[in-house]
Amino acid sequence: MTRQDDRCPKITGLQDEMRQLQQAIVSHSVVDQAIGVVIALGGLTPEQGWSVLREVSQHTNTKLREIAEQVVAWTAGGELPDGARQALDAALLRARDADGGPEAAG
Repeated sequence: MTRQDDRCPKITGLQDEMRQLQQAIVSHSVVDQAIGVVIALGGLTPEQGWSVLREVSQHTNTKLREIAEQVVAWTAGGELPDGARQALDAALLRARDADGGPEAAG
């Protein structure tokens, strides 16, 4: 095998890694935007926003990135599926209650 042949698998591997990193950056950006939406909706902290988004993902059995994309699209006039909307509403209520709402004080 020549040196040229040795480079092809390495180049292909690096190209794959670069594509994965680019996708990770895009996914991270969308998740951050969705967290911002949740924070604004619920008057929550960033940590609570992250928890709410993660909880919605778990309760709907939907990848976090997909839930984030749906939430961001929803703010631009898109639709949030009923299951996701119900899970979001419930998670927002729990987060608010945990932050000193009536149930937390009682």
